[in-house]
Amino acid sequence: MSLRGNAVEERAELPDGREATIRIGVPDDEYIARRDLDTVALEVRIDGRVAAALNTTLAPEQDSEARSLAREIADGLESGRFEP
Repeated sequence: MSLRGNAVEERAELPDGREATIRIGVPDDEYIARRDLDTVALEVRIDGRVAAALNTTLAPEQDSEARSLAREIADGLESGRFEP
């Protein structure tokens, strides 16, 4: 699998009860064909709003690494170790 067509998504419940979604995948770009993109972005949404976004050092083929990263972020948000 590739993060080009199958983004990784993980959900987390924050200590205050809000819901966060962590998404890691190749973002849409209307000017560049998806097959030509190598950027893998991480996005954290809380209650549907973007709270954080950044580009990662992951390659589109690093699906299992993206899953591990998403789970680590979800765990940190749920435990309160990471601030939303």
